[in-house]
Formats: sequence, C-alpha cells, structure tokens
Amino acid sequence: MDIAFLLTPEALVSLVTLTAMEIVLGIDNIVFLSILSTRLPSDQQKRARRIGLVGALGTRLGLLLAISWVMGLTASLFSVFGHGFSGRDLILLGGGLFLIAKSTHEVHSHLDAAEDGAGSKKQGTAAFWPVVAQIVVIDIVFSLDSVITAVGMVPQISIMVIAMVAAIAVMLVAAETISHFVQRHPTIKVLALSFLMLIGVMLVAEGMGQHIDKGYIYFAMAFSLGVELINLRLRRSAPVVLHHQPTLPAEVVPKP
Repeated sequence: MDIAFLLTPEALVSLVTLTAMEIVLGIDNIVFLSILSTRLPSDQQKRARRIGLVGALGTRLGLLLAISWVMGLTASLFSVFGHGFSGRDLILLGGGLFLIAKSTHEVHSHLDAAEDGAGSKKQGTAAFWPVVAQIVVIDIVFSLDSVITAVGMVPQISIMVIAMVAAIAVMLVAAETISHFVQRHPTIKVLALSFLMLIGVMLVAEGMGQHIDKGYIYFAMAFSLGVELINLRLRRSAPVVLHHQPTLPAEVVPKP
C-alpha cells in the first residue's frame, strides 16, 4: 500500500466521497437489520446487528479480493427473449424478489399485530440463527451493489478497503440509534419497510436490465422521511384536534 499516495489531495477526495457513498448505500442495510432484529429477544438484538454489519464488511472485503470474479459476473450467461442475463443480474433479481417478499411479509405481520393488539407478543419469538441467515443473504446483495459502485468510482483497492471499513464503523455506531428510533415509532417502521420494497423493485429492475437512477430513489425516500419526521414532531408537540366532529344522534350521546 502506497502511504504517500493516500495522503495526496486526489486520494483523500476519493476516500471521503466513496466513504460517504458507502454510508448512504448502507442505510437500507441498517434499516433491514433493525427490523429483522426486533424479531429476537431484546438481549440478542444488539448481537445480531453487530454480526450482520461485521458480516457485511467481510462480504465486501471478500468481493474486493475477488474483484476479477466480480467483474466477470457482468458477462452474459444466457438470453431470454433476446435479453441477456449475467450472474450479477441473477443475484440482483433474486435479492430484489427476496427483499420485496420479506418486506411485504413484515408489513402484514406488523399490521396484523396492531389489529390484534398483540404487537408485543410478535417480538422476541424468532430463533437467533435463522434471523442471522436472512441478514447474511441480503448482505450479499447489498455488498455486491456496494462493491460494483466502489469499483466504478475509485480504481485503487486500498482506498476501497479503507472507505468500506470506515463506513461500517460509522454504521456500527449509528445502528443502535436507528434501530431504537424505528422500534419506538411504528409509522417509521412501516415507512422503512416501504423503502425496502422500493429498493427491492429497483434491484429487480436492474436485474432485468432496466437502469433506474438511484438519485431519484433516494430523493423520494428522503422527502417521505422528512414529511414523516415533521408529522412526528407535530404529534408530539400538540394533540390532534378534529375541527369538524360529526354530530351524534341523541340516543348515542353519552350521558354526563
């Protein structure tokens, strides 16, 4: 590793830019970890999140060391109706479908629990290693996208490694705060699951050869999150008042 090169302005700018990009790309990973970990008992949730993030780092570094194999995944394996599918396409397609299915299942479980009034019974009942296995599966998909993005931005593997380690370190620090925030606000959890569905659709589209600019996706997510944060602040500062309450019939008006 050339230390002198890493201290040049060009390398530092590339490192900061790539680290910021990796953190942004890792937010959806943290959200997925936070939601899945709520299925575990409270004393196992932090451990599961740490294993998931360390596993994500290991996957990313492993893919970097096998960079020639990763680049080979872009070669077409077969064609369907004139459209070629590569190994990368199949991984993104499978990961996107898994993310859509898992997010949809979590939304149904969340809403069913709310209707039954049994939200607390739904949490803390899952086994540890099956949850970790689901985290590992989706880590592979997110890691592949992250590594391919890094390769496209920076040619030096040393900068990629430093950026990914720094990004995972930031995510480890932020994971607890994000997880607790998501758990305290059910509407944020549903919104986060909707984001994961959107990312799943984007991955499926990418796997089918339809490129979608991630800037549009992240802007829509940031706008929706901003609106929801404003709603949370308003609900906390003042109770909701119905200005146009319907007039009840005399027979159903409660007596004093």
